[in-house]
Amino acid sequence: MGTDAPQDTERLHCLVTGASGYIGGRLVPELLAAGHRVRCLARSPDKLRDHPWAADAETVRGDVTDAASVAAALRDVDVAYYLVHALGSGSGFEDTDRRAARIFAEQAHAAGVRRIVYLGGLTPMGVPEQSLSPHLRSRAEVGRIFLDGPVPTTVLRAAVVIGSGSASFEMLRYLTERLPGMVTPRWVHTRTQPIGVRDVLRYLVGSAAMPADVDRAFDIGGPDVLTYQDMMRRYAAATGLRRRLIVPVPVLSPRLSSYWVGLVTPVPASIARPLTESLRHEVVCHEHDIARYVPDAPGRPLPFDEALELALRRVREAQVATRWSSAAVPGAPSDPLPTDPDWAGGSLYQDERQLPVDASPQALWKVIEGIGGDNGWYSFPLAWAVRGWLDRFVGGVGLRRGRRDAERLRVGDSLDFWRVEEIEPGRLLRLRAEMRLPGLAWLEMRAETDGEGRTRYRQRALFHPRGLPGHAYWWAVSPFHAVVFGGMARNITRAAARGAGGRTRAARGDRRPRHLRPRRADR
Repeated sequence: MGTDAPQDTERLHCLVTGASGYIGGRLVPELLAAGHRVRCLARSPDKLRDHPWAADAETVRGDVTDAASVAAALRDVDVAYYLVHALGSGSGFEDTDRRAARIFAEQAHAAGVRRIVYLGGLTPMGVPEQSLSPHLRSRAEVGRIFLDGPVPTTVLRAAVVIGSGSASFEMLRYLTERLPGMVTPRWVHTRTQPIGVRDVLRYLVGSAAMPADVDRAFDIGGPDVLTYQDMMRRYAAATGLRRRLIVPVPVLSPRLSSYWVGLVTPVPASIARPLTESLRHEVVCHEHDIARYVPDAPGRPLPFDEALELALRRVREAQVATRWSSAAVPGAPSDPLPTDPDWAGGSLYQDERQLPVDASPQALWKVIEGIGGDNGWYSFPLAWAVRGWLDRFVGGVGLRRGRRDAERLRVGDSLDFWRVEEIEPGRLLRLRAEMRLPGLAWLEMRAETDGEGRTRYRQRALFHPRGLPGHAYWWAVSPFHAVVFGGMARNITRAAARGAGGRTRAARGDRRPRHLRPRRADR
């Protein structure tokens, strides 16, 4: 991506928390490119193993709420990046954020860390903290905990981040594309100061080398101050869409409008709500002192229109490194699939299917790895759509998260309402369900070769029920398994046999908007 970071700075040992998230996953390669050593703290290190930079960074297991694991991760670290928050983990997320920040500050001091760098939210001037949204209030409190601590801290405060795959960008993109005319909440007229993700990363990398006496917060933003209505209209102009008709009404509260956003966009209400609540008050930068320590090159920070075009280009070229859904959904199950065939953890229901395939294992694997997103699930589309809508209705993520990449998957990727738990290229894809369920669920797909060298497709759906509701759920849906899972197995094997990828864009036409399709080089 490139952040224009200086290359002649001291080589530092950096710890990055939240490396599986949107910003963290992009910061690690930038720090490495700047010549720093990087260690990542992750609850599930396997989620990072398939990133292009994984071999160049150290990964340790731990959690920011566990003092012992934080202490171990901070050993011999010069600069610690704090990019995590407990948003959406329940009504007590502010307490969790507060406790985690205090643990991190204490352990950073004990380990002799030279600087903490924290990315927080831009807060409105003159608004009492108790009047802020819980999201912004918690972000402000975490920054204050670090600044009150003994370790010099850089707090970067940003509003709307514009970059391919960011939640703010996805919300803007889908609202504008899907609604040529819309009745909107009042916050579309609230002024904000968006910033391109490239500039956020540039400031984060540059903050590592700040002098020891710098211990303060900095406002960071692009050169444009815009309303959300301005941004939607600029997006429409940049993508060749007709001018959008926007009629704001006073009855849509942030809570109600988050459900409206969740209905129209892939961003679920649980994530849309803090984004919309943050737009209740004007959030613009009141200083640009960061430039004293991280100088701006000509044309930087990027204007909104240029940041938007760069994000659109990344989407068109399928070069989205991380997405808002890169981080696990708060509250989603994270238990790995039990590997003991005689698992003693209780009931484990299975639906297993095997079919011969008149194709090579490589052709079969291509279909398996391409499943989901625009390519669909190879069986009874209406059933999958209804299940997705039901999940969104009860506050889940639904089907519309799609895929980060149309052809390739890596451990930790979100895939509609699943997440990739394990992938063995050419052989195994295991998905863990993140939809709302009374239990834990997995879906496995394998490309195998039998004793006679013939290709076989093996598919397993597994469900570990939670209490009586879980058992009732399995038996209620099991009559549909022959249609859903049986149809999936048959259609995947047929697609592999056809050798054309079955329900791929090439076979049925690219249904993305024209401005998001890859551009031919000869145009």
